[in-house]
Amino acid sequence: MSLKNNIDLKRLPRHIAIIMDGNGRWAEEKGENRLFGHLHGVESVRSIVEGCAELGIEYLTLYAFSTENWDRPAYEVTGLMELLVTTIRNEVPTLNKNNIKLHVIGDMKMLPESARRALNEALSETSANTGLNLVMALSYSSRWELLNAVKHIAEDVKAGLLPSEEITQDTIQKYLSTSGFPDPELMIRTSGEYRISNFLLYQLAYAELYFTNTRWPDFRKDNLYEAIIDFQNRERRFGKTGKQVSDTLKT
Repeated sequence: MSLKNNIDLKRLPRHIAIIMDGNGRWAEEKGENRLFGHLHGVESVRSIVEGCAELGIEYLTLYAFSTENWDRPAYEVTGLMELLVTTIRNEVPTLNKNNIKLHVIGDMKMLPESARRALNEALSETSANTGLNLVMALSYSSRWELLNAVKHIAEDVKAGLLPSEEITQDTIQKYLSTSGFPDPELMIRTSGEYRISNFLLYQLAYAELYFTNTRWPDFRKDNLYEAIIDFQNRERRFGKTGKQVSDTLKT
């Protein structure tokens, strides 16, 4: 019996975020260079995007490249950027075929011109799609995002557009890169690391965190299903007691 059959389709997380970790170590364990792992990681992206679309997940955010990743060896960064451009151009027809809309969050100005051009073309070509929202976090870090949000709030307060006494949590959310998306309910990190690594720090406040030892190039639909089943077996209390949650579900 497939793991997929154990998923309650009425209680799916609306938004799943994934830290795709372990490409480099996966390659090194096989005696290959790190780019070999990134290349095989693309197959995992295809599988998980397809799996989420099939289930009816509304939002999937993939942490593809952080601002800190620019400090990696030059050959790896260059190879990653070339792989990014090639992958995006190759995948647009599949995204359109499956009604998937692409979004990007991060500091696009740091990307090479070829990557920005390919991304902008893909964003335009998938803009009318109404199925899964695929959010790629590229040249992204949460501290960068929060710093930008604070700066823009300060500018609007100074310009008289935003009274400081009216600033609320909702205000902050509106200034984030993810302002158009719901917060993730489930965050998955592969490769056995137990940290968030500067990813969606504000948005993950009440997300369920799921860590697996599986390296990203080996992560497939069954691994996704396991994470969703684990999520559905948890009690999400949001600061309340278990009894309060139970009583709310009964009403």
